[in-house]
Amino acid sequence: MNKPSTNTARYDVTGIGNAIVDVLGFVDDEFLTKNNLNKGSMLLVDEARAAQLYAQMGQATECSGGSVANSLAGLASLGAKTAFIGKVKNDQLGSIFTHDLHTVGVNFTSKPAADGPSTASCLVCVTPDAQRTMATYIGACSDVSEVDIDQQQVSQAAVLYIEGYLWDTEHAKAAIRRAMKVARDAGRKVAFTLSDTFCVDRHRAEFIELIKNDIDILFANEAEAKSLYQLQNGDEAVNKLRGMCEIIAVTRSEKGSVVLTEGDVHSAPAQTVHRVIDTTGAGDLYASGFLFGLTRGWDMGSCAMLGNCCAAEIIQQVGARSLRPLKELVA
Repeated sequence: MNKPSTNTARYDVTGIGNAIVDVLGFVDDEFLTKNNLNKGSMLLVDEARAAQLYAQMGQATECSGGSVANSLAGLASLGAKTAFIGKVKNDQLGSIFTHDLHTVGVNFTSKPAADGPSTASCLVCVTPDAQRTMATYIGACSDVSEVDIDQQQVSQAAVLYIEGYLWDTEHAKAAIRRAMKVARDAGRKVAFTLSDTFCVDRHRAEFIELIKNDIDILFANEAEAKSLYQLQNGDEAVNKLRGMCEIIAVTRSEKGSVVLTEGDVHSAPAQTVHRVIDTTGAGDLYASGFLFGLTRGWDMGSCAMLGNCCAAEIIQQVGARSLRPLKELVA
């Protein structure tokens, strides 16, 4: 595997994704049943439905989220240079999102929208078993288009990282394809995360073609891999992914993770976790650790190990932004 080109890179990773403020609250299983929420899944809702759920959640905590944005924040905490491209509105949540990214050291210069849908929010319902069930209002994210792509931020990054959550409108797809072309023309690597089984179910055929033709590095969890090929067996689904692109990293919860490259399989055991509090962001932070190692030329096993360490760290706290510098884990 060729190391991502960093000799002319201003950033280690530039990411494109949904700019979302998470609203985290602890609920019981009855809350999910009463509101027809499928535990562990992500459901898209409109603004009225989001408000209805929020009113029932009780005490909640607001913190910036978004899959790729979480990964970039993790990378910055590890010591990497990162930039984010996404859409917010000039409103309170938009200001919170922008402030939070700047605070952790992620370069975010996308101009906020003056009108249109409000900044996106995600209601994260955490049950006593630490599972998170998400109801997401996409809001301003639905308006991401080619004009939002900062070509310099893309071409000057060793890796362009994109989330599957964004693959939902034709103008967002056009923006992603434009960014991938800019990255390719600059000799950079393109990474992609399947994001959620919900996304895979909606875009299965397109995702398979995208992985085969346009992606260098794929992130998925075992459930997403099974959904991609509509299989029941996790091992069979992971093996089916082999050869789809240059690097495939699959997280498997308590079984750790596995990385598939041409001719090789690299397994990394899960890290010891004393208490699981909230699994929000586990996959996002795995990508942080993996991409940090990758952009520094580490071997696949070491990349996966740091990914597992970052994931283990984040599930022992509430939210997907680390409360302590992740660079402490690098040693």
